[in-house]
Amino acid sequence: MALEKLSSNKVFEGELVKYKFNSEVLGGTDARFNLFIPANAAQGKVPVLVYLSGLTCTEDNARASRFCSLTRPLVAAGIAGETDDWQFGVGAGFYVDATNPTYSKHYNMLTHVTVELPKVITDAGLPIDFSRQSIFGHSMGGHGALTIYLNSIRNGTKQYRSCSAFAPICNPVNCPWGQRAFSGYLAGGVEEAKEKYDATELLSKFDGKTPVHILVDYGTGDNFYKQKQLLPENLLKAARDVGYDEMQVRVRSQEGYDHSYYFMSTFGADHIHFHANFLKA
Repeated sequence: MALEKLSSNKVFEGELVKYKFNSEVLGGTDARFNLFIPANAAQGKVPVLVYLSGLTCTEDNARASRFCSLTRPLVAAGIAGETDDWQFGVGAGFYVDATNPTYSKHYNMLTHVTVELPKVITDAGLPIDFSRQSIFGHSMGGHGALTIYLNSIRNGTKQYRSCSAFAPICNPVNCPWGQRAFSGYLAGGVEEAKEKYDATELLSKFDGKTPVHILVDYGTGDNFYKQKQLLPENLLKAARDVGYDEMQVRVRSQEGYDHSYYFMSTFGADHIHFHANFLKA
């Protein structure tokens, strides 16, 4: 799985590099990601903040963020119908490992993000310290970040030190986006998703004592919030019901902001600083 360097740009006094490699986990399709390498990497390995893109987005959408490895949901695998609906298929992998045989060869973004990508970067000798790793994302990527983070705590790997999300899909088993995705990718549909791929369901099973570090922002002007695709209040209620306060799980409503990258750019620095507190520890 050799990395191919596609481009490089100087940014924030460091280097933003676009890479490509042939992904075994994604069934032999090409995977692309951007990796920001700060200037101080010349003195030793640096921590990584993994960013997960939202529906229809690519690895380029938030590439100005520092400390980030950016990954896109999926490239086309040649499965019939996978480009027919922007809410499902290419660009809409929902960061699951598919169990429906139609999709299980290619749609394995969970393993791609948590296992394959760190291994490929490490094997390439890049100056990244994956023992200091956090994760964040936007919309579908926020859903991915939250579920990947909570599962890493639940399964004992504690792979990520902190998690944040912009306008995440917080309770996908109860919204049309999630129901559409899970009914296609998972053999057990929504019921299977409740065990692993829904942040609200996952958090509701925690004891309130296990340390978690979560920050969520959403905009009250977000049309997808108004359409009840995001359901952040459900995540907040689950957190409070099991005993987490705002120091452990903070869910912030931002008045008037929408779902766009204008919203993300406004609060991006807050999220970077939030993660830096844990990555530098």
